[in-house]
Amino acid sequence: MPTTFSDATALTPSTAPGAPGSAAPPRRPVRPVAGLAAAALLASPLLAGTASAAPADGKPPKAPAPPAKMSAVGGGRLGQPGVQVGQPAAGAPKLPGPDALTARSWIISDAKSGKVLAAKNPHWRLAPASTLKMLFADTVLPKFPKDEKRTVKPADLEGMGAGSSLVGIKENLSYSVHDLWLGVFLRSGNDAVHALSAMNGGTEATVAEMQKRAKELNATDTHVVTPDGYDAPGQVSSAYDLSLFARAGLQNADFREYCSTASAQFPGEEAKHGKRKTFGIQNTNRLLSGDYDIKPYPGIAGVKNGSTTNAGSTFTGVAERGGRTLLVTVMNPQKKEHNEAYREAARLLDWGFAAADKVEPVGRLVGSKSDEDRAARAKAHGDAENGYGDPQGPKTADGSGGTWTTVGIAGGALAVLGLAALVLMRRRRAGS
Repeated sequence: MPTTFSDATALTPSTAPGAPGSAAPPRRPVRPVAGLAAAALLASPLLAGTASAAPADGKPPKAPAPPAKMSAVGGGRLGQPGVQVGQPAAGAPKLPGPDALTARSWIISDAKSGKVLAAKNPHWRLAPASTLKMLFADTVLPKFPKDEKRTVKPADLEGMGAGSSLVGIKENLSYSVHDLWLGVFLRSGNDAVHALSAMNGGTEATVAEMQKRAKELNATDTHVVTPDGYDAPGQVSSAYDLSLFARAGLQNADFREYCSTASAQFPGEEAKHGKRKTFGIQNTNRLLSGDYDIKPYPGIAGVKNGSTTNAGSTFTGVAERGGRTLLVTVMNPQKKEHNEAYREAARLLDWGFAAADKVEPVGRLVGSKSDEDRAARAKAHGDAENGYGDPQGPKTADGSGGTWTTVGIAGGALAVLGLAALVLMRRRRAGS
């Protein structure tokens, strides 16, 4: 199993066993889903772009090239290698150059309409790191009420990879579902993921449900092996699919709350006289919480970050400005500077807000299979004139399609527009 980096290393947490944010002690390796042949997967093209050893001559290995042909879900241009940007109108800002956008893969899109404003290798299947926790949350979060309790058993925490980021869960102590989700989103805690997976019938059952959910969302680049995003043979996703997971998750009010929380208190050890101690945790999304060398991004409202050996740094973010909500995903910047993934995401967001009405879209974020089925039924019942007979959704003024359509989806789009206000409110409460 490859060595991984904690998503929270920039916080320089205590390394005492069990301390919040500390690395997990070596445990039994994570087992792939039954039926996977690890040896075959290691040689599979699914792993294109993962880390490799230096050759015998001592020269650094060449950076892997994206496949010549990738998925065309969302539009043919999205399956072509290299940067894809729409025809600019007069006054459109220039996309930042390759020295400013070094990620192997990225995508910037309008969260409401689904229009993809620009992308680079968005369907390249790469290791996702903890951004895969967005799919975990979208799959499992609706199942358990916030106030349900879980007394964590030793078996719940088995199978976590060495070096996993932790929130600091203790065996034989009780945690609410609300606590566990704060641990997932703020500290990217693999221990919280495994506790929730245990509630959901176990790791293998959860992985199978996540894969089923990815299929429902038309996320065809994603292959799930672990629920927490820890490096594993064959585990891949894409910038396009990660954007789909974020967009789907943001339709859930609890998902929006957790991913936009900058800091919170987490249950600690049991104290005398029955009162339990707590300790502070801060969101490791640096565009939300900031860092010594980067400020919070104006209007940022989530979503999730990650970092492992194979994945490098990964990040999906959502931000709102002037009534427009943009999604950005960045995977594996080649410039290995501190917080580089966040810097490149911020550059794309800056460009996207300035260019949104001045460039032709190069594709779209598709809706789920359920959305498409509803659209087909609406068309069959004569609602095509309202736009709902088109799987792309109602047409906008420029004739392009959006996927935040149909009755249920529209509510999610409106909710996303309120994310920035929610973030500001929660920051004030946390005193950050």
